[in-house]
Amino acid sequence: MKTKELIEEIASLPVEDRVLVADSVLRTLNPPEAKIDKKWADVAKTRLNELRSGSVNAIPGEKVFEKINKRFSQ
Repeated sequence: MKTKELIEEIASLPVEDRVLVADSVLRTLNPPEAKIDKKWADVAKTRLNELRSGSVNAIPGEKVFEKINKRFSQ
């Protein structure tokens, strides 16, 4: 099967199956690393706990992107 035919076949699949195909292909390009994934999960849990405890304040995404846009539009 040629690449173009394969892509057309995948495009005709239900969205859930296309997600599985995309995830599988991406994993071949960037295989998951358990140690790194664990570290990221630990960081995410720490940040969530900080937000819930009130020790840090959340910044709305709109404000973050506004600041980024201002910085790079100059």
